Amino acid sequence: MRDSEMKLDPERAERLGIGEAVFCTDKSPTQIDQILDQAKKAGAAMLITRLASSKHEQLTTENRKLINYDPISETGFFQIQPAPGLCQAVAIVTAGTSDVRIAREAARTLAFSGVEATVIFDVGVAGLWRLTERIEEIKSHPIVIAVAGMDAALVSVLGGLVPGLLIAVPTSTGYGAARGGETALAAALVSCSPGVLVCNIDNGYGAACAALRAIQVAKLLRKI
Repeated sequence: MRDSEMKLDPERAERLGIGEAVFCTDKSPTQIDQILDQAKKAGAAMLITRLASSKHEQLTTENRKLINYDPISETGFFQIQPAPGLCQAVAIVTAGTSDVRIAREAARTLAFSGVEATVIFDVGVAGLWRLTERIEEIKSHPIVIAVAGMDAALVSVLGGLVPGLLIAVPTSTGYGAARGGETALAAALVSCSPGVLVCNIDNGYGAACAALRAIQVAKLLRKI
């Protein structure tokens, strides 16, 4: 008897406080449908990430109807329509318009868990006045996710200005020497600003999960 190619993790939300997600980049539409069919049987809500529009169109009609799909972030909410959360602890800040997709992936991941983020676009250091006119608003959030490509200079600048947790997401935006985000990743890792948490290239989902863990830690500390 052939083993199933997928096995759901229904206790993940209870165990980690972060619901199960399906990363679709290397999965076929058939495999994704099979996962969603299992989720339907279990009555489980699920976050879908990196679901390209072309692949979304190949899913069964029944499954597509159950997905709240956003083509910009390539994310979907399966069997759930999250309401805006009351926790507004997170600001997501992008260096440029080219970083919007990753920022929206982070925002949608947070929304799946009921956290409403403030998203501030296109405030990179090439026009530093754009950042300085929003900096007080950004600083009012205890968690800031900085999404930046090129040299990721926004990360270090924010690291010297915001007092809360700073999560950096280097992106693959940039010309040749940007090396598909490797330069931004290295710049974030060697930032002179202390205590910056750095995620992998283009990993808006991972940054949002780090923010969710921080929010859970804050809740646990209030009980001590």
